[in-house]
Amino acid sequence: MTPAPRPTTTQPRTTPRTPGSPGPTAAAAAGGPAQAPAAARALGPTEGTDAAQAHGPAQAPVATRALDPTAWTGAAGGPAQAPEAARGLGPTEGTDAAQVPGTSVGTDLPEAPRTPVGTDADAAPAIPVPSTPGGHRAPVLHHRVDGPDDAPVLILGPSLGTSLAVWDAQTAALARHHRVVRWDLPGHGGTPAAVLPGTAPGATTVADLAALVLALADHLGAERFGYAGISLGGAVGAHLAVHHRERVTGLAVVCSSARFGEPAAWRERAALVRAEGTAPLAETAAARWFTPGFASTRTAGRLLADLRAADPDGYAACCDALAAYDLREALGRITAPTLVVAGRADPATPPAHARELADAIPDAGLLELAGASHLAPAERPQAVLTALLGHFGAPADDGSRHAQGMAVRRAVLGDAHVDRAVARTTALTADFQDYITRCAWGEIWTRPGLDRRTRSCITLTALVAHGHLEELALHVRAALRNGLTPEDIGEVLLHSAVYCGVPAANAAFATAQRVLAEDAAS
Repeated sequence: MTPAPRPTTTQPRTTPRTPGSPGPTAAAAAGGPAQAPAAARALGPTEGTDAAQAHGPAQAPVATRALDPTAWTGAAGGPAQAPEAARGLGPTEGTDAAQVPGTSVGTDLPEAPRTPVGTDADAAPAIPVPSTPGGHRAPVLHHRVDGPDDAPVLILGPSLGTSLAVWDAQTAALARHHRVVRWDLPGHGGTPAAVLPGTAPGATTVADLAALVLALADHLGAERFGYAGISLGGAVGAHLAVHHRERVTGLAVVCSSARFGEPAAWRERAALVRAEGTAPLAETAAARWFTPGFASTRTAGRLLADLRAADPDGYAACCDALAAYDLREALGRITAPTLVVAGRADPATPPAHARELADAIPDAGLLELAGASHLAPAERPQAVLTALLGHFGAPADDGSRHAQGMAVRRAVLGDAHVDRAVARTTALTADFQDYITRCAWGEIWTRPGLDRRTRSCITLTALVAHGHLEELALHVRAALRNGLTPEDIGEVLLHSAVYCGVPAANAAFATAQRVLAEDAAS
C-alpha cells in the first residue's frame, strides 16, 4: 500500500454500461424466465434454474471443481486449505452471522448490537477528497475501515439491496492481517444516491460505481488493493480487474456473474422501485437471498431491513447498471489471482454463472458451497471467511503468530523488559515463553476489536482483581506506553475498587504510585 493518495484516473461513462447484482439469472428476481449465460453448463435437477438448460454437457473448468478438501485449489497460488464447512454440508450448518464477531455499521438496527471495530468514515478525520481529471471533487462513498493502517488493503463490496453490514461476519478476522475497507452502494446504508453523476433511468453503469471505488481507494491512499465483492459488488471488482489491472492485487467474486440476465428485467425492476420504493421487493427477497432454513434468522432480518431502507433512486440506478453489464468477452483480460465462490442453492446467480466466470478468467479457482443461497457470506460465514483467508493470504502458522506477538509484546512492554525475559529463558520456561508470545500477544493483543488503550484498562482491572501486583506494576508502565495518563490509571483503579474490593484497590494504588514515581524520576 502506498501512503500517498493519487487522483483517480477513471471518469464515469456517459453511455450505459454496468455491473450486476442480484438477479436469479436476473430474471428470476425480477419476474419472467431466467436467461442462461453463454458458458452455462447442463446441471442436475437440484440446481434448478433455467440457466442450467443451456449448452449441453458440462466441461471441467480451469478451476478445481472437486469439493474434496485435498483437491480444492485457491487461485492465489499453492494449495489452499478448503474449509470443512465448504464441502457439501447441509443448510443446518450455516452459522447465523450475528453469532460471529463483526463490526458495527451505519444502519439503524437497534435490535442487533454489534461489536464496534475500526473507524466509521463519518467519524474519521477529514482527508482531502481527490479530484477527477476534469478538476471536480470526486465524492467518497460511505465506508468503514478496520485493521492496521500499514496492512495490505482489502476492499469488500456489497450486493444490491444490502449495506456494508453484509460482511460483518468476516470483517474482524480479515482485519487482523488486512486494512479492510467496506463501502455502501449509492442509495444504500450511509451513501446517498447523489454521489452518482445522475440517477435518471439508464444513466448509471458499473463503470460509474467502479470509479467511485477508485476514488475511495485514492482517498485512503491505497495505490493497490485486494478486492472481494458479492453479486453487484463482485461485478464492480471484476470491472476493476479488467480495466484497472495495475490496481487490483487479488480478486474474489462471490455469488456473482459476468452477465445478470436480460436487461429488460432489470429495467422493469428499476421502474417499479422508482414508482413504489423497495417495499414490494422486500416481500420476496428472502426467497432469492437465503435458503428456507436461514430466512427467519436475525441476520436475514437485518439484511432485509437494509433493503427496505434503500433509497429508491439509488437502488434503481444500480438496477440500470446491472441491465447494461456484460463482461463476458473481457474476462480473459483479468490477471489478478481470482477466486470465484458460488452458493449451490443460489437462484439469483446459480453455479452455472460461477463456472462461466471461472472458466473464462485465467487460472481462477472455484468453490461451490452447499447450504448457501445468494448472500453466502451471511449464510455460510465461516466457509466464506476460510476461503478468503486462503486466497488473499494471512499468516496462520505458529512462526508468523510468534513474530507478530513478539512485535506487539515489545511495543507494549518495552524492549528492555522483553530482552530480560528472553535472556532468562531456560529449557523449563521456553515453552511457556513461546506460548504467551503466540497466544497472549500474537492472538489476543493483535485482534482489531479493541485498541491497546482499552486492552490496558481491562488488563489492569484483571490484575487488581487477582492481586498480581508484580504484573500490575509491569502493566502500569505498559498502560503509559499505550496512551493512558496517570489520571486515567487512577480512574481505572478507583473503578476496580467497587468491583474488586477496597483492599485489592488499596494495594493496587500503592503499586501504581510507586511505578509512576519511578517513571517520573527516570
